[in-house]
Amino acid sequence: MSAEDEVRTVSLRFYAALTRMANGDAKPLAAIWSHGAMVTALHPIGGRQVGWDAVFASFEQVARLASGGKVELHQQCIHVAGELACETGVEQGQITLADQQVAIEHRVTNLYRRAGDSWKMIHHHTDISPAMLAVLERLARAGDTQR
Repeated sequence: MSAEDEVRTVSLRFYAALTRMANGDAKPLAAIWSHGAMVTALHPIGGRQVGWDAVFASFEQVARLASGGKVELHQQCIHVAGELACETGVEQGQITLADQQVAIEHRVTNLYRRAGDSWKMIHHHTDISPAMLAVLERLARAGDTQR
């Protein structure tokens, strides 16, 4: 199997795990990601997470609010250069966050690094989602009024 095909296979596993996260279970993402201190994520909900613990915590945060979701990658383009691979495309789907359905359509860049005989994700970056941010903002305001 070519390196590009190996990355394509890992990408399919990532999007299956991301769909599980969009249904309340972030745990499958752990098998896809490198667990190093230098991994990074810039999610559609904003912010920047550095290091596996912060990246995974951000996925868990969304999973606690998520249900009924599905995320797929379209317009996939993969470039492999030695031990690094870059994947770009458009994430499409939907997710229900805190009982509010939100459409997903984000440009995305994923970076992978070869780790032994497999590829692990080291970076995930999507566009900001104003709709997702609005849900989180609404939840934050509701939390402020409950104090």
